[in-house]
Amino acid sequence: MARDPQAALVAMNRFGFGARGGASGDLVNAASDPRGFVKAELGRPNGALLEVPGLQPTPALADAVFAYQDEVKRAREAQAKAASETPEQPGQTRGLSMTAADAPMTAPPAAATTAGTSMTAPAGEPAPATQATPAKPQQQQQPPNVVQKTFRAETLARLQRAVLADCGFTERLVAFWSNHFCISAGKGELARMWAGSFEREAIRPHVLGRFADMLKAVEQHPAMLFFLDNQDSLGPDSRAGQNRKRGLNENLAREIMELHTLGVGGGYTQEDVTSLARIITGWSFAGRNSRNGAPGSFVFNANAHQPGPQTLLGKVYQDDGLAQGEASLSDIARHPSTAKFIAGKLARHFVADEPPPALVARLESVFKKSDGDLKALTLALIDSDEAWSAPLTKIRSPYEFLVAGGRLLARVPEDPGFYLNSLNTLGQPLWAPAGPNGFADSNAMWAAPEGMKLRLDISAQLAARLGNNLDPRDLLDLVAGDATSAETRRTIERAESRQQALALLLMSPEFQRR
Repeated sequence: MARDPQAALVAMNRFGFGARGGASGDLVNAASDPRGFVKAELGRPNGALLEVPGLQPTPALADAVFAYQDEVKRAREAQAKAASETPEQPGQTRGLSMTAADAPMTAPPAAATTAGTSMTAPAGEPAPATQATPAKPQQQQQPPNVVQKTFRAETLARLQRAVLADCGFTERLVAFWSNHFCISAGKGELARMWAGSFEREAIRPHVLGRFADMLKAVEQHPAMLFFLDNQDSLGPDSRAGQNRKRGLNENLAREIMELHTLGVGGGYTQEDVTSLARIITGWSFAGRNSRNGAPGSFVFNANAHQPGPQTLLGKVYQDDGLAQGEASLSDIARHPSTAKFIAGKLARHFVADEPPPALVARLESVFKKSDGDLKALTLALIDSDEAWSAPLTKIRSPYEFLVAGGRLLARVPEDPGFYLNSLNTLGQPLWAPAGPNGFADSNAMWAAPEGMKLRLDISAQLAARLGNNLDPRDLLDLVAGDATSAETRRTIERAESRQQALALLLMSPEFQRR
């Protein structure tokens, strides 16, 4: 075995998504140079970008969803018209209809899918027609759901990248920042349509760039503006505000300060929130039939912008339109409270729920000195001894757990259904946190007994489908090698079957902790 098996386990689990199965040799490569193995992904130009054929930019997706909504509307209108023109049949009661949801199921539901292994139920045979069946109005065919199709395509691209990556550290950074600057696909069709493009356009290009650039890209992205309703925020003294008798919406301004930059207790007041909300009035996106730009593109609506200078965190920002908001974001990105908040959150995610104070202080200093250079911050994390000596006590999130399983079992996802369903079951639906603070990043959230029982159920399902073709003892060597505890190895060896051994391996501390 290689030089440092314990450090290899840290490299693969703490910083990556775990070792891949097959002949990848990930654990051996990581053990020979643990820090170098993690850093290797950071040196690849544009390594965080996700450019997959078929994935479209946000404006094109806006066009598609608006067209889809128009088609659905026309189909419903045509169906309603046909129903109103159809003579009532004898014995038929007007106003009562059976929907697909009400009808008895005559065939199994759509395919249940395992990562890379799908089971498709046969289609039900159509019932033979009888002469006694009265003619019914022809059902208007509903258009294909482009929103769900797009969401699944974006999901699959993200999953395949994570499962195939050498270490997965860059993808872990993407997931971290995407959760930090989260939106929710549950907001509506636009949010679901844009969830993947938001991550591709506002997060991925900047995970190893400057924090200020990521902040600007995030806050000006249509998905974030829609999620936090900034398109509805009007300066009270603006032309639009006076005409429509509406005022400020402080959602985006509050979350910028509380969740994205300064953090709770970061030195801002309610008046600062209100000032920032005034400053970013007019930040919106072009909608359906917009004259301000292509639908789904960022626009600055001067008619909605609150006129006049604004004081924010003790500094006066003159009214120079869009530049007023961009200057304020630039300063907030470089605020000392932002450096402290980001350093603590990064260390908490990768190292421990209560990270070593010295590590947080060092990361905070690097953030300040490098002008928010996220690559410098990331390298400082990897180079810190605390990140390697701290015990592996954090539980993988559901997403990390499922991706790690796909990697170990060497199952490249061909359909996202298994992952999406499992994430819903485990309480971490993809790109859909319950609030703007994202998913919790603590053991208290993910190590609860009910959650662990659900993980065991999913592990048992995977083991039942794949266990006969795999030797869990060989997989254990890929997972942790010589860093495996005697108790875990004994448990796997004493299992009653390969399926049981695989399920136990997937629930072992070496697999679950990072």
